[in-house]
Amino acid sequence: MASTETTAKDSGDLAGLEAGLDALETVQTGRKPFRQTFVEKILPPVVAVALVLAAWQALVSFKIVDDPTKLPSPGAVWEVVRQAWLQGELLGYIWTSVSRGLLGFFFALLIGTPLGLLVARVKFVRAAIGPILSGLQSLPSVAWVPPAVIWLGLNNQMMYAVILLGAVPSIANGLVSGVDQVPPLFLRAGRTLGATGLRGTWHIVLPAALPGYVAGLKQGWAFSWRSLMAAEIIASFPDLGVGLGQLLENGRNASDMAMVFEAILLILTVGIAIDLLIFSPLERWVLRSRGLLVKG
Repeated sequence: MASTETTAKDSGDLAGLEAGLDALETVQTGRKPFRQTFVEKILPPVVAVALVLAAWQALVSFKIVDDPTKLPSPGAVWEVVRQAWLQGELLGYIWTSVSRGLLGFFFALLIGTPLGLLVARVKFVRAAIGPILSGLQSLPSVAWVPPAVIWLGLNNQMMYAVILLGAVPSIANGLVSGVDQVPPLFLRAGRTLGATGLRGTWHIVLPAALPGYVAGLKQGWAFSWRSLMAAEIIASFPDLGVGLGQLLENGRNASDMAMVFEAILLILTVGIAIDLLIFSPLERWVLRSRGLLVKG
């Protein structure tokens, strides 16, 4: 009788333990209330922007910086942005730069991905060009503008060349880092199942290397955008159209600080928007696919 009770008790304890473990492993898929999302995700950056604008306005209002040619008020900058919008020029500035940046990044992706795989998987290639890629990644993108102008002239091809030289090393090195972190057990398991060669690369190596690859893509876009801005600032030409970098240079030439701040804010806004719309969702998807991010 006692033995039966002990067995029943042990069975109940075991069932409770299993239920607890199941509860720990259960992913909560319910959506967060909008109020919680607003407080956690939307309100903090809004407050930060408001504080920056308040400090900026205070510097002007209390005449800490009383020279409008050096620091215009937020209202003066907003008026320049509004006039550009009313004249139909604002979207043109943004589209000229964004279209170049995204197209150049796409070409960099097509080149950097196979190059990264080649460097990661072939020892001779890694020994030969691995250090060169690392050196190119540390080289300031602006250094490529003068030779690109001499080689290709003042045209869009020159812009794309500068973007490629700035972004390809970052994408390739990110993929190499991701491949290096793939557990050898995955590769052995893949070979056992017949996933070798290109099949193993596609089904085993690339999925396992995704976190490092995505980090390389994000850094590659940052290099693309910075390279493009450097090219537009230095290599200005009427036939190239007015992008954000050219707008910044036009403001400097005219000593118009309101226009300079307009260009800076637009460059910053586009960079943040691309990150929020493309790379942040991609990072969340990678984390969620590995069980490292709870849906919500």
